[in-house]
Amino acid sequence: MLIQKYRLQRGWSQEQLAEVSGLSTRTIQRLERGQTASLESLKALASVFEIDLKDLQEPKMDATQDDPRLKDVRPDEALALAHVRKLKGFYMHLIQYVLVIAGLAALNLVTSPQYLWFIWPAFGWGIGMIAHAISVFVRAPFFNGDWERRQVEKYLGRKL
Repeated sequence: MLIQKYRLQRGWSQEQLAEVSGLSTRTIQRLERGQTASLESLKALASVFEIDLKDLQEPKMDATQDDPRLKDVRPDEALALAHVRKLKGFYMHLIQYVLVIAGLAALNLVTSPQYLWFIWPAFGWGIGMIAHAISVFVRAPFFNGDWERRQVEKYLGRKL
């Protein structure tokens, strides 16, 4: 995340940082997700950002420091754990949706079978379920490096 912070401060996309640092775009993406960097990669980035190498080697503050069971977890494992937690949250949400809507449908059919009102909460909550599924399973292609750069420029009040 520290690399992303420096990159966004300069208004660069991941592709632009890769070009000026001599690293691949994929390497930049991995480093921004928290995977460990080689000393050579850190030296290249420190040179590009014109900062001291130790500034890029700061210990990260993340959720693994709060949980003593996760102290020895590598950054890529921490990302995997975070993804699994998102999946678990989605599946718990899905189970709640199915149980509550089934209960409402049963109540509806017992009390007033002539009007199926349970479809309205099922529809509304279903839209929320779709949004949750998209956030967990689909990578939004419009949130790439160019989008980030445009948003930084917009926030800073610069013209593109």
